Amino acid sequence: MPLDSQMQDILDMLDGLNIPPNETLTPEEAREWRKTRPIPQGPEVGKVSNVTVESEGVAIPVRIYQPTQDGTYPILVWFHGGGWVLGNIETADPVARRLCIQGKCVVMSVDYRLAPETKFPGAVEDCYAVTEWAAKQGHIYGGDPDRIAVGGDSAGGNLATVVSIMAARAEEGPKISFQMLIYPVTDYDFDTSSYNDNAKGYSLTKAGMIWFWDHYLTGPEDSKDPRAVPIHDPDLSGLPPAIVITAEFDPLRDEGEAYGQKLLENDTPVIISRYDGVIHGFFSMAPALDKASIAIKEACDAMNQWM
Repeated sequence: MPLDSQMQDILDMLDGLNIPPNETLTPEEAREWRKTRPIPQGPEVGKVSNVTVESEGVAIPVRIYQPTQDGTYPILVWFHGGGWVLGNIETADPVARRLCIQGKCVVMSVDYRLAPETKFPGAVEDCYAVTEWAAKQGHIYGGDPDRIAVGGDSAGGNLATVVSIMAARAEEGPKISFQMLIYPVTDYDFDTSSYNDNAKGYSLTKAGMIWFWDHYLTGPEDSKDPRAVPIHDPDLSGLPPAIVITAEFDPLRDEGEAYGQKLLENDTPVIISRYDGVIHGFFSMAPALDKASIAIKEACDAMNQWM
C-alpha cells in the first residue's frame, strides 16, 4: 500500500525539520535535535504525580496518570521508546495521557536510565524494579495490584516483553496480566524483509537501529542474551496475553510479528495487528494521524478484555 495521506503529511513535516540522521550524531547531539521535534499536546487526565522509585541505589523517576473519577483501576506500567538512547517521560507524556483515558487505567510512565551512559541491562533492571514497585504501591494511586499490564513502544516494547518474562520466571515476581507491545524490538537481525524494504526513507532506518543497538549493548555477546533479544528466549511459555501492533513501513515489522507468532505457538493468547500505510512511531502521532487514535483504542480494548 502507499503511505496513508495523513502519514505522508507528517513525514513531509519531519523531513522539513532537517534533523540529521541519528547515526551521524553523538547521543548527546541526537537528544538535542530531538527537542526540535514538536510533541503533540495530550488530553487532560484526573491527576498527574511525579514520584521517584528507589532500587539498589538508583533513583528512577516515574510519572503517574490517574483517571478523573475516583475508583480502583488496572495499572499499565509504560516504557517509552527511543532505542534505549533517546526519549523520556516528557516525550511519552501525550501517549501516556491517551492510554490513561482510553484504557481507563492508572498509567505509570518510567524514566529508565538511558544508554550509552547506562548500558544493558540497566534499563531492564529499572523497568522491572518499577513494575515490582507498582505491584506493592500501586494501590496508593487508585491502582489494582492484581491487574497489572506492561507496555511500551519500540525499545519500550522490548523492555515490556523482557519484564513479562522475568516476572513469569521469578518465584515472587509481580503478577502481570497483559502485554501491550507496540512495534517492539525483539530480535538482533538486520536482514529481514521489513529491514530490507524499509531501510531508508521512513524515519527509523536500518543504520539508525544499528546505531541504537551499538550504544545499548556492551558488546556482541549481549545480543545472545534473551533479556536483550527476547525472541530467542528458550522458554516463552506461561506468559500473559498480549497485543502486538506493527506498522507496514517499519524495519521492525517482521520481528514484532514473529514474536507474536512465537507467543501463539506457546499457547499465549495474542492479537497481532498490522497497520498499513504508516511508519515506525505512528502510535504516538494522535491526533494528527487517525490511525494512531484507532491503534490506541485497539490496544486499550485488548488490555481491558484480559484485565
